[in-house]
Amino acid sequence: MKHSIFILIFLFVSTNLFPFNPTDTTDWELKPSLKYDALCFLNVMTADEFYLKYYQNEYDKFKDRLTLQATHALTNLKKKIKDDKGKIISAWLCLYFSATSDENVDEMLKTLNNPETMKANFKQSPYFLDEDWEFFVSLKDDLQTVFEWLKEINFEDYWRETISVKAENKIKEFNNDVSKYNVIGKVEEHLGFNLPSNKITVYMLYYSQPHGIKITGTRFLTDAAWPFGILIRTASHEMMHPPFDLKNDSLLISTLTKLKTENFLMEKVLNHNPSFGYNSFEGFVEEDCVQALDQIINEKLGIVRDSKKRWQENDDGMHVLAITLYSIMKEENYNEKKEVFRDFLIRNIENGKLLNGNIEKTYNQFYSLK
Repeated sequence: MKHSIFILIFLFVSTNLFPFNPTDTTDWELKPSLKYDALCFLNVMTADEFYLKYYQNEYDKFKDRLTLQATHALTNLKKKIKDDKGKIISAWLCLYFSATSDENVDEMLKTLNNPETMKANFKQSPYFLDEDWEFFVSLKDDLQTVFEWLKEINFEDYWRETISVKAENKIKEFNNDVSKYNVIGKVEEHLGFNLPSNKITVYMLYYSQPHGIKITGTRFLTDAAWPFGILIRTASHEMMHPPFDLKNDSLLISTLTKLKTENFLMEKVLNHNPSFGYNSFEGFVEEDCVQALDQIINEKLGIVRDSKKRWQENDDGMHVLAITLYSIMKEENYNEKKEVFRDFLIRNIENGKLLNGNIEKTYNQFYSLK
């Protein structure tokens, strides 16, 4: 099965009015995935305590079957991807392998040995960087060792016999209700441009906790352990990555650098738990923009979580920029004037609402109000 890869096109006009009509309907497809579950399983088998609190029993089931070679390769992957690069192993690998039609371990092994198709497809997405591609290629030997170990322990048979049924049952439970939610249309209204498709493909996994993971195209990964509301909230969130063009938009890039003068924000950027991800300034800002937007959207969809509780509890309370953006959006009745989000962000940096200590002031006001 071929997956859609896309180039995200950003549409801006001098009037700030939307030059398009938001999509009327969202087509949904929910399905399990051996490939993505296998890649998320690697988080568990690195023995990372961050994941063992969700999957201790699974780790205990397989730890005695680890070979010395597999243990060494998993240790290398954790050090190289997570410890050294500050990336989430599962999210990073799933993103790359989403640029292939691979569906099982044998096919992923073939891709490792001949990655040119993956590279060509991935270059068509907004996520490709030459230096990151070279880093991916450098992981070949460790990935090959781990994939061979998955074959040795018959992980695919275990997944089909034990895991996939959990995903299938959750899919049956959700299928009747997802069609009621036009997430694509709402996302387009709030970003200010059309997405490449009105179809959302959701891969229902068993090993993805605690992450919802965006991959190429209008697709994302979620976990069968989570309720329906999380599925819709995750969909509205993940469809917005990326919400702007940080490769080519020089004005936006230069304007965002002004946020680096805000000590309250930068303390969170530099000192949060790296296991949550968002370990670059750009990644942190993008995530907080999307969180503010999805809070507004989910309020309109009627599946929202209390904003104060959400940002107190999620990711150790690191998303202080999201709170400020959300507060400004509520004050301005965001989207009433059909402003492109990129322009909204630039405007509120240039007018000082996101500078001069206002992120901290707004955060304090947000939690002082009852």
